[in-house]
Amino acid sequence: MDRIRQVRLSSVVLPLEQAISDAKVLTGRQRPMTEVVFLFAEIATEQDQHGIGFSYSKRAGGPAQYAHAKEIAGNLIGEDPSDIGKVYDKLLWAGASVGRSGVATQAIAAIDIALWDLKAKRAGLPLAKLLGAHRDSVRAYNTSGGFLHAPIDEVLENATKSLADGIGGIKIKVGQPDTRIDLERVRAVREHLGDDVPLMVDANQQWDRPTALRVGRTLEQFGLVWIEEPLDAYDAVGHAELADRLDTPIATGEMLSSVGEHVRLIEARAADVIQPDAPRIGGITPFLKLATLADHNGLQLAPHFAMEIHLHLAAAYPREPWVEHFEWLNPLFNERLETVDGRMLVPDRPGLGFTTSEQYARWTVDSCEFT
Repeated sequence: MDRIRQVRLSSVVLPLEQAISDAKVLTGRQRPMTEVVFLFAEIATEQDQHGIGFSYSKRAGGPAQYAHAKEIAGNLIGEDPSDIGKVYDKLLWAGASVGRSGVATQAIAAIDIALWDLKAKRAGLPLAKLLGAHRDSVRAYNTSGGFLHAPIDEVLENATKSLADGIGGIKIKVGQPDTRIDLERVRAVREHLGDDVPLMVDANQQWDRPTALRVGRTLEQFGLVWIEEPLDAYDAVGHAELADRLDTPIATGEMLSSVGEHVRLIEARAADVIQPDAPRIGGITPFLKLATLADHNGLQLAPHFAMEIHLHLAAAYPREPWVEHFEWLNPLFNERLETVDGRMLVPDRPGLGFTTSEQYARWTVDSCEFT
């Protein structure tokens, strides 16, 4: 039996190369995004096994995740790292008064992911293989090239580059106050790509119900893979109505912060494609519970962001999934994921298959250890 002997937590601030704007910025609800704040957890055992995991926050929330993790991490010392479920419950109870969603479980997520990484490394397997992979590669689509701060010519150039890099699909942002601009951009991208390249759009929750239905009907002509977050993330009834009235599949779920919130989405039949985010809902342990429920209900899976984690989880999903390509995290790691013929390849390295880079160390703004 092995025991956890050390936990190291780090707060890491990743600056983006340019300020990022989606529809939430153009409607005045948020400011452009300039950085992503990460909570990293590194776990070491008495038998010198190691695991690494991370959670993150865009805009506010990163310092809160780090603060909560510091309060509960000491409870790991002396535990068997194989007892992931037991450890997860122990951490939940350590912070029970602040609930089982949001910042509380996002802090646990980094630790939970590190434990799964450690378990797969000890088995000498990629995490996908440890979980029981259904495939060795996953369909990939790019999002980072299609934000609204980019002029349409730049979006088209980015799409061309993504396809040349072996990525299979393209997603662009919509949801601007003037829907005519959205439709012009979608038309330009579809004409540029042709009819055979998978194309998705993402409104980032910025339409009301009448607008979403009206624009959704107009978008039918473009043969989209899905319309993402047309409504507020918590409007399960509205999403269900759209899913029933439109031929184009509805995708949502990335902003939800617990399995329970996704259960309400599934019970309302509010999505054709579910998009959970493992760091946001509390880690791999709750993600696996949600994936079983989603498959039972016949849903497609397209996890949000964090391809370094979600590639493995998508590879273990029974139905053919998608994984979202973002190159933003590349500077944090020494390794790179490969995309070939429209698919992202599961690495053959044990665990998640990543080690942190020198740049990661330079962007670390605070850290602490528990032994």
